[in-house]
Amino acid sequence: MKKKILITGSNGLLGQKLVELLISKPDITTIATASGKNRLPFSAGYEYHEMDITNASEVDRVVALTKPDVIIHTAAMTNVDQCEMEKDACWKLNVTAVEHLINTCRKYDVFLEHVSTDFIFDGTSGPYQEDAEPNPVSFYGWSKYAAEKAVVNSDINYAIARTVLVYGIAHDMSRSNIILWVKKSLEEGKAIKVVTDQFRTPTLAEDLAMGCYLIADQKAEGIFNISGKDFLTPYEMALMAADYFKLDKSLISPTDASAFSQPARRPPRTGFDLTKSRNILSYEPHTFREGIEILAGQMSS
Repeated sequence: MKKKILITGSNGLLGQKLVELLISKPDITTIATASGKNRLPFSAGYEYHEMDITNASEVDRVVALTKPDVIIHTAAMTNVDQCEMEKDACWKLNVTAVEHLINTCRKYDVFLEHVSTDFIFDGTSGPYQEDAEPNPVSFYGWSKYAAEKAVVNSDINYAIARTVLVYGIAHDMSRSNIILWVKKSLEEGKAIKVVTDQFRTPTLAEDLAMGCYLIADQKAEGIFNISGKDFLTPYEMALMAADYFKLDKSLISPTDASAFSQPARRPPRTGFDLTKSRNILSYEPHTFREGIEILAGQMSS
């Protein structure tokens, strides 16, 4: 029996990578969904349905029609400052939509895999294990924590895949990331300031997709950290990108977060301990340098 996996947010970076990965698996039927038209760069190997996750009846209709075994919920409002300024929109997309999915998964007996974030933590004591105590410092973090609580306190079968600072290349290049930003700035001879007082385990989008697949394939229940393995500051990431592309590192100067005025606070020190995901899922991500190499290959192809 083929396993049916439905993806929300299939037009996004993670959604694209997940569809690409799942259609390569002969034992999986892939159902891609997003609000609006299909923007995936490939047309074969999956079925596509428009689905606005903030609309409960639409979620019910698509799930009833497609009958998935697992839903991997990647859609979210992830712009941290936008969430701070547009709280109602953030809550509707990040919390209310999850409640619709929970209700639908209960009704049709579907396993829900919910993608969450390191921003549920205050960043005082990273890297974190799965059982660490959440304490968000931004509205985005609170919305994602509220969604997690809704999932955990429901009576459905679920997993939560938490991740950190996802980078990668979407086919339409609509989203920048630290590697592309550093490369473009230095190629144009622009001096850039990069923070040294934030720590993360940056995650290659392909690795996150693989981690989400491993959870879905096993229907592994509970919370899993799915991130990169290298514990780095954005300043260190920028230097590594400059090194890889052989660009002028002297244009990169260190600064701290206080130099930037942003509507939302950032947790200073997050990052994840991957012991549980390694042991249970056999999850093994690329190094950050390997991630840069993968992106470079995608840019030239």
